[in-house]
Amino acid sequence: MKHFFALYIAFLLTFFVPNIAHADEVAKLGMHVLQPDEFAVAKQALLSPDTTAAESAWNFMTVPITLVDIEDPIRWQKQFDQAKIDRVIPIVRLTTRFENNAWQRPNRKEIVALINFLSDLEWPTADKRIIVFNEVNHAKEWGGSIDPASYAQDFIFASNWAHAVDPAFIVLPAAMDLAAGNTKDTSEAFWYLSQLYEYDPEVFSYADAWNSHSYPNPGFVSSPVRTDKNSLRGFEHELAFLENKIDKSLPVYITETGWRGTRATDRWLASYYEYALRHIWSKPEVVAVTPFLYKGAPGPFAEFSFVTADDQPTNQLLSLQLALENIAREKRLLSSVQ
Repeated sequence: MKHFFALYIAFLLTFFVPNIAHADEVAKLGMHVLQPDEFAVAKQALLSPDTTAAESAWNFMTVPITLVDIEDPIRWQKQFDQAKIDRVIPIVRLTTRFENNAWQRPNRKEIVALINFLSDLEWPTADKRIIVFNEVNHAKEWGGSIDPASYAQDFIFASNWAHAVDPAFIVLPAAMDLAAGNTKDTSEAFWYLSQLYEYDPEVFSYADAWNSHSYPNPGFVSSPVRTDKNSLRGFEHELAFLENKIDKSLPVYITETGWRGTRATDRWLASYYEYALRHIWSKPEVVAVTPFLYKGAPGPFAEFSFVTADDQPTNQLLSLQLALENIAREKRLLSSVQ
């Protein structure tokens, strides 16, 4: 019975955050969305009637913000106000503009503009979580080039600026594509991280938390029991890399993860999600998990999408809900035995 009770505790997948009013319950599992307008519907998607999830709990939502977005502060403030009502914790990823088949590298003025915009907003929570750009070991994510030195410079600048403007900022670095190899358009993730460290051995100390895209690769279709760097446990390899390079332990935010919905994976998705929830995302170092993507249809991310183009649940969402329901059912059973 003690063994089962320990499992029950692990299944909770929740924790308490002191700087959210009254130390309310915060669920680790959230969602990655493309627009702040999707916060409320994405949260509702996680609240299947047969789970123990509660609307009173807070959920993390990862969302990008572009240079175009900062021209509309009224829209963003409205969505942040609603997020406070809906108990959503934004994790905002800084983004520039897509030109010449690549996301452009920001200049210092643009970094300042993005951070100042976010600083001026009234956030749903005391802490303001931001990600300094995305998968920069892809050339198309960094102005068309693989340039660790320039990213290190810009990350350090962004971190310093954010903390100077508002100490409430929690700064996360760009996540790596852990499945990328060394090609003309990509670099292997740990080579890239090593280059950042070679440029400045203090570079990782400017991070307040770690950001990981721990996908089930290869092909976004692999079993969750895999343990290599391309697996759902990729964040553990990243933490091992950081262990002797930084004098603090970084909490982990897995801001992208999840499977492609294919004929091969569809029948296994519920069991895959259940395994991940029980054995991987429940790790104490993991603060948040926001699977990619709430609404990616129509478009190149349709296979990852939790809802269709007309907002109907896909097998992805039904499988995730079933996994949550199975865990909730066991929690209720174990609780009734105590």
